[in-house]
Amino acid sequence: MPHLSVRKLYKDRKDYFDFTLLNSEAGLKKMLLTAEIHRPGLALTGFFERFPNQRTMILGQTEMAYVSDWSPELLKERTEAIFGMDIPLLIISKGITPPIEFLAIADKHETSVFSSRLTTSELTNRLSGFLDLIFAPSITRHGTLVDVYGVGLMYTGKSGVGKSEVALDLIERGHRLVADDVIKITRKSPDLVVGTGSELLGHHMEIRGIGIIDIEKLFGIRAIRLQKRIEVEVHLTYWDDSLEYERLGMEDRYTTLLGVPIPIVNVPISPGKNITVISEVIAMNHMLKIYGEKTAEEFSKRLAERIHRQTMTKEYLESDYE
Repeated sequence: MPHLSVRKLYKDRKDYFDFTLLNSEAGLKKMLLTAEIHRPGLALTGFFERFPNQRTMILGQTEMAYVSDWSPELLKERTEAIFGMDIPLLIISKGITPPIEFLAIADKHETSVFSSRLTTSELTNRLSGFLDLIFAPSITRHGTLVDVYGVGLMYTGKSGVGKSEVALDLIERGHRLVADDVIKITRKSPDLVVGTGSELLGHHMEIRGIGIIDIEKLFGIRAIRLQKRIEVEVHLTYWDDSLEYERLGMEDRYTTLLGVPIPIVNVPISPGKNITVISEVIAMNHMLKIYGEKTAEEFSKRLAERIHRQTMTKEYLESDYE
């Protein structure tokens, strides 16, 4: 299960979120377990039913203006109730500093309180985007990911089938490598999965008979990119005479990555077959489908119309005795 420590958030993104730690470091040991953010307006009024205590709390200028009107007794009561729910972190926007009693109670419950000079909306947008990325579902797959004409093609298949060699040929033709051998796949939205390379492997590639090569150093910065949306899976297999392969392409086939449907194209490998050119055609054909052009369906429709016209003409001529 993904998680993030408050300490790591503070140390790594202190400048990005313009954070200032207002109390002791005791609360930095707590963990964030969800990407959700909550503004506890109702909790400040004393309503704690269904209080989402695992979320990161944000207080804005309006909430702090309300807190500043509390009596010392009410301040202690409400603050004890909020921090007593074991919240992971509380952030106050616009650089506002809370009362000293507020921070003392936060220290008592070992909860960090940050101040940020960002506006509430800007802080919420930045923090939501960052936490969504950290907590996004992700998996790793064996394969190769290449950007071909702006389309992310993910090559899969048995080890040694030629995924890296196809990618190398595509790079030579001006396309860009995203990842080879290990692809980290992250779902960034309900219908979007993005692939990145392994931090350890980077943009290195293993070519059997040669060994490990560095694509960036060999071909330059133009030959790589850090991440790419995965739009089509190209599954490479060895040619098998006993199998029937798709010839018309009337039906789109799909696989799923983290619950997101992705078109899949099965390409059999045989001597003399130019998989590189086929890959470029797959990418261009995918873009045509995105724009609403379905070549196989249009060809089938034209063929049916042609057959219909020929049949009608033949029937007419057969009944013409002049």
